Amino acid sequence: MSERTAPRVAVTGTPGTGKSTATALIADEYDVIHLNERIRSDDDLWTERDAERDTLVADLDAVADALGDWTGVLDSHLAHHFDADRVVVLRCHPATVEERLLDRGESPSTATENAESEALDVILSEAVSTHGIERVYEIDTTDRDPGTVADAIRAAIDGEREPSAGTVDFTDYL
Repeated sequence: MSERTAPRVAVTGTPGTGKSTATALIADEYDVIHLNERIRSDDDLWTERDAERDTLVADLDAVADALGDWTGVLDSHLAHHFDADRVVVLRCHPATVEERLLDRGESPSTATENAESEALDVILSEAVSTHGIERVYEIDTTDRDPGTVADAIRAAIDGEREPSAGTVDFTDYL
């Protein structure tokens, strides 16, 4: 096992929780990999287009190979599927997620599907199952500005924040 010069931090969460906005604010401090952009720009990293959702289906094995022995911050709703030292899961109230996705042009069915996934803790559950509760940091972005969210991500990266999976509950949405 090789030593890494920087921790591998996955910043993940349901689409619309603020991942790309927050990680853009820390990109001058850490090497940030915007995974969704990389997948869209490389035909070898996806297998098909999901016409119903108008999205690409990522080939997770090909993505893992392309990432290699990455370090820094990996930003994507898929980031928790890859080996990481810490996993930051951004959370946001499902009604806000739905509103944000509709505002950026997603279909009502996609916005609703993602809001329900957020209420059910889908990504948080996957992150804990894959990485263990001791490496997962949950951050509620609902009423926080992007700078405050970026500060919370920095604190997780720098070890100034304790793991906190299971602290956010949006089941009231269901």
